[in-house]
Amino acid sequence: MSVPQPTVAERGEHILAVFDTAFGELLAADPAAFRVKFRKMAGSAFAFYRGTACLFYSDLEKEAQGGPYLDERTGRVWIHGDLHGENFGTYMDANGRLIFNVNDFDEAYVGPFTWDLKRLAASLALIGYAKALSDEQITKGVRICAAAYRERIHALATGAGEDEVPPFTLETADGALLAALRDARAQTRFGLLDSMTEIRDFERRFAAGGGAIDLDAATRYKVLAAFDGYLETLPEASLVRPDSYRVKDVVGRRGIGIGSAGLPSYNILLEGHSDALENDVVIYLKQAQTPAVSRHVTDSAVREYFKHEGHRTVISQRALQAHADPWLGWAELDGAGQLVAEVSPYAVDLDWSDIDDLDEIAATVADLGRATATMHAAADESSGHSLVPFSTERAIDAAIAADEEGFADLLVDFAHAYGARARADHQIFVDLFRNGRIPGL
Repeated sequence: MSVPQPTVAERGEHILAVFDTAFGELLAADPAAFRVKFRKMAGSAFAFYRGTACLFYSDLEKEAQGGPYLDERTGRVWIHGDLHGENFGTYMDANGRLIFNVNDFDEAYVGPFTWDLKRLAASLALIGYAKALSDEQITKGVRICAAAYRERIHALATGAGEDEVPPFTLETADGALLAALRDARAQTRFGLLDSMTEIRDFERRFAAGGGAIDLDAATRYKVLAAFDGYLETLPEASLVRPDSYRVKDVVGRRGIGIGSAGLPSYNILLEGHSDALENDVVIYLKQAQTPAVSRHVTDSAVREYFKHEGHRTVISQRALQAHADPWLGWAELDGAGQLVAEVSPYAVDLDWSDIDDLDEIAATVADLGRATATMHAAADESSGHSLVPFSTERAIDAAIAADEEGFADLLVDFAHAYGARARADHQIFVDLFRNGRIPGL
């Protein structure tokens, strides 16, 4: 018996209710930022999908207590929380290596591993649809991604080391991933500093304009107090040269992107690892958000593990990302948890705009599947956190092994169904927005 589908009006009311829960307070505080966010989301079904993890998890909530491939372990692992085809890119790890991997851990939490895979699969369907791929070609792409994930999880579960399954680096990557890494390598710290700062009286300071907001004395004091608290959250290995953390300047910023609308943030200019002006470092301190997943995971042990959302974001990223940014830490400001990390010149996102050849698409989605498996495998008992005290790769491997054939089918069916749902929701959202139906805007 088929489940009745909601009417356009019913779905519109549901979208508005989810938005009110997820965005209501921030939207009321800064409606202008959300007008920008929503105009970006109106641009395409994929942009809408990127900005609506809250809606995605509302739709998946019924699986929180079970579902295919989920048990007491695989339903409770570290997950990215917003895994889509554009949340992959490059970063400079703590060892100075350029790595291509999953990025943007603002939504990370503990939940079912299949939620990450379903969110990724649906995003690949949306990307494929926008490139006018046929349903058969989209199916093939999702199957390739699923097979690569399954193969990598099995390799890691059976003891494969980094020499057998190396990270994606300048030496090991190819195709679109290698292009992103080479682009990142061409960036320089000086170029970043030149775009954000200037030299005044023989010292570097933030330049006026470009979104920088001057701070009054009281706000500056609070930000610097939060910065002092942040230093206490850094691993000892990051504190080898205390002068690195000498503050040169502070400015405010306000997020207007799809994921950061309305969230107050600050940039802090630091001395860096030497007295040379070209080695100065910019870090950001931004209010961390409540992850969409957390509203649909009722495990109190997970919720109580974190001091606040800044702590949750950092602990999750450190668990999911091997050799994370050495500047990564958390703080508290005005009672709200803050995420602190470097504004890195070496962060380059995967660019899908020129990935059009079918063979290159296939190679790229396979690598994304492998990167996702590596991320899931990193976050277990070896990550140093007691929240997930078992080998995630072995748990996931065993769950998939119980029904090998059905694994790819599950993701393919979901990709097509939710891709269609997201395209329809996008049109509903556009009509709600342009007709003034979103409260507060």
